[in-house]
Amino acid sequence: MAGTMAAGGEAVGRRRAGPLIVTEDAELLDDLLRLCAAAGAHPEVYHSVPERRASWDTAPLVLVGDDAADRCRGAARRSGVLLVGRDQDDPGVWRRAVEIGADCVLRLPDAESWLVDRIADGVEGVGRQALTIGVIGGSGGAGASTLACALAVTAAREGRRTMLVDADPLGGGLDVLLGGEQAQGMRWPDFAASKGRVAGSALEESLPALHGLRVLSWDRGEAVAVVPEAMRSVLAAARRRGGVVVVDLPRRIDDTVAEALAQVDLGLLVVPAGLRAVAGARRVASPAGMVVRDLRLVVRGPYAAGVDEEWVAGALGLPLAGELPVEPGLRAALDAGEAPGGSARSPLGRFCSAFWERALGAVTAEDRS
Repeated sequence: MAGTMAAGGEAVGRRRAGPLIVTEDAELLDDLLRLCAAAGAHPEVYHSVPERRASWDTAPLVLVGDDAADRCRGAARRSGVLLVGRDQDDPGVWRRAVEIGADCVLRLPDAESWLVDRIADGVEGVGRQALTIGVIGGSGGAGASTLACALAVTAAREGRRTMLVDADPLGGGLDVLLGGEQAQGMRWPDFAASKGRVAGSALEESLPALHGLRVLSWDRGEAVAVVPEAMRSVLAAARRRGGVVVVDLPRRIDDTVAEALAQVDLGLLVVPAGLRAVAGARRVASPAGMVVRDLRLVVRGPYAAGVDEEWVAGALGLPLAGELPVEPGLRAALDAGEAPGGSARSPLGRFCSAFWERALGAVTAEDRS
């Protein structure tokens, strides 16, 4: 299935090559296929070194069953070859590993968890993790969800691989704000009890695609509690895919939200420029700032008398990330079905473009230093 091209030239939606399995041991093969499925990988299976050398050379990982080691002697040396078996007491296993140039020897079931992670890493590739932005409202009606959607829509429009995660179960669902409540795909209840590793590619492909990005939102059913382990696993999977991840966060910080904040590279606290809003935002900024590594302020007008963005930043003790401009036609545009940030020329669209230019420019500068 042909995919569409994302930033960096990588195909979104195209199935990547899985690991190569070499074994005639039926029980071992069953175990390895099960572990590949857990990692979201689709392997090739052979009884000996494949005649088509490209399969051996290009597979992200080669899993050689202990029964097939002798048949793999003489194969081209490469990294990513693992010798896998069950016999814990076989003294000849290390000799066979050296003969086929294996990176290491694994014994099941003890090494299953490690092997799932290694398979997933091999299939997904190991690159830069996504720049992850968390958006949180300093008060009710601050516009945090609108800004989160606009940031994600803008990033996708500019060609970046983008995922938007709705971490606020009481917010009504970001898919609704994006006009995609009927879009096919999985929602949070499908991941609410996840534990262990979630395959990034499988996560991405399972979510609704809206406005060029993937969205993990809530359904319209009864409220479902997402356990902290699930939030940790899902966000880690999203970040491994690279690009950018935008997380819409609730003001209430519990253990699950703390897991999300811990994976945020930059937090944006959205605060209306009014005295009551600033007073309320202090109660949000304090606990959020204890978890998120870099929390900054976005001030939203209009401004109360005697209040400007510098005063708000000083009152909250936070660095200023920007001033969200007043956009009189925004509510009407949203009611008409336009996505937040859908117009690159709108004040909100221009704000988001400028934000990504600064944020991603800072990442590039760190790479060069």
